[in-house]
Amino acid sequence: MIPPIANRFVAGETPAEALDHVRQLNDRNLKAIVNLLGEHYNDRDPVDADAATYRSLAADIASSGLDACISVKPSQLGLDLGEDVFREEVTAIVDSAVEEDVFVWIDMEDHTTTDATLDAFEALARKHGGGERSGGTRSTSDGGSGAGVGVCVQANLKRTRDDVERLADVPGKVRFVKGAYDEPAEIAYKDKAAVDREYEALLEYAFEHFDGGIAVGSHDPAMIDRAIELHQKYGTPFEVQMLMGVREDAQEELADEYEVWQYVPYGGRWKSYFYRRVMERKENLWFAVRAVVGR
Repeated sequence: MIPPIANRFVAGETPAEALDHVRQLNDRNLKAIVNLLGEHYNDRDPVDADAATYRSLAADIASSGLDACISVKPSQLGLDLGEDVFREEVTAIVDSAVEEDVFVWIDMEDHTTTDATLDAFEALARKHGGGERSGGTRSTSDGGSGAGVGVCVQANLKRTRDDVERLADVPGKVRFVKGAYDEPAEIAYKDKAAVDREYEALLEYAFEHFDGGIAVGSHDPAMIDRAIELHQKYGTPFEVQMLMGVREDAQEELADEYEVWQYVPYGGRWKSYFYRRVMERKENLWFAVRAVVGR
């Protein structure tokens, strides 16, 4: 059982608990990106098990009519065992999810995984398309995100401008984040101001050159405000994505006008994820403690 101090950031240990959290989000006009916690497997058995869980989860989302999609990590699907293993597993998941009309996000990990992740994404996006291009204002759909596939790019990597230009013509969605991995200085911007400038430049390019499918993965009010300005300037559809447990009041406020998705992790491997959330910001630990004491 996940203790109260951690369940602000993790939706439970079982798919049923995760989907119950999704129902509560949908009641608050929020949509959900569901992720089974797990990464960097060196054995095929957990890879196969998690992949099977994702296929089952997509079917459960489809049958429930919930406004949700799924998100997978390359190292969770066997990338550490070989790119062929990853491609086999992610293709099976996306093919299965497409049949259920459920969208799949492919998360981005450290820089060593970038090429394999983008190559798999492009192949699957060209095979299946990018899903619904809706966004920018509150969706009025009856549930579901539409079949398709998306990928994450990280503003702190110096290569990302070239990657985004490559992705402009790919029929999939792209999530823009600042980047959470401690990458070498020769390939990554280390200064926060430099990362912020790069993030804004990437958004500017995407809103000008993409026809939609832009996901703003940020809790930074300045970046979200900039995305809204660019949406108003170019008319390009977009959505906002934030983590469970972080700025949830802001998520609900934004959802009154824009499409907002909450990243919802669940599963038995919650301890390391919770530790990362706490270490990112001291305020996260305070939020968690307040949730326990009821203040």
